[in-house]
Amino acid sequence: MEKEFYLYGASGHGKVIAEIAEENGIVITAFIDLDKSKTEAIGYKIVHERPPSPIELIISIGNNRLRQKIVEDNTSFYYTTLIHPSASVSERTLMGEGTVVMAGVSINSEANIGKHCIINTNASVDHDCIIENYVHISPNVALAGNVTVGEGSHIGIGATVIQGIKIGKWCTVGAGTVVIKDIPDGATVVGNPGKVIKMTKL
Repeated sequence: MEKEFYLYGASGHGKVIAEIAEENGIVITAFIDLDKSKTEAIGYKIVHERPPSPIELIISIGNNRLRQKIVEDNTSFYYTTLIHPSASVSERTLMGEGTVVMAGVSINSEANIGKHCIINTNASVDHDCIIENYVHISPNVALAGNVTVGEGSHIGIGATVIQGIKIGKWCTVGAGTVVIKDIPDGATVVGNPGKVIKMTKL
């Protein structure tokens, strides 16, 4: 039996992912969203309970922690990967399940993208970068070659990261930040050059 296809999360991020699915010729069965006040999103129905298995889906929620929790709480879901047709993705890129690559993205040779990541509009990920699971690379971010971004980190809109930098797990890099030094786990970094303004214990 062919699996039905759902998007888990019916807010703005979900609408963008729905259009990527449409561009790829995928028939969307419905959105899943626990907010019972929502009944419809861009022409698709919204259901409020987990449909019977088997289903295939993308978690269309921007919050990295919440994506991780949904994956851990729903071990029987099947996850696909979505890439916008306008994205340029090297055939030598590795990409995990549940990851979405949005319009205008460029991913170069031998990048390694983990599971349930968001590579957002017009972001650039250069050669040999390692993006671990549950990362969000925001619109117009530029990662130079050999950058590592640890699990769950969020790189804010328009940030720039020079080559060879290692960003730890569950970090936040503010919008427009220029990262020229390695960042430890749990750090919040802002500015040009980027400076740690907060540490969160993991």
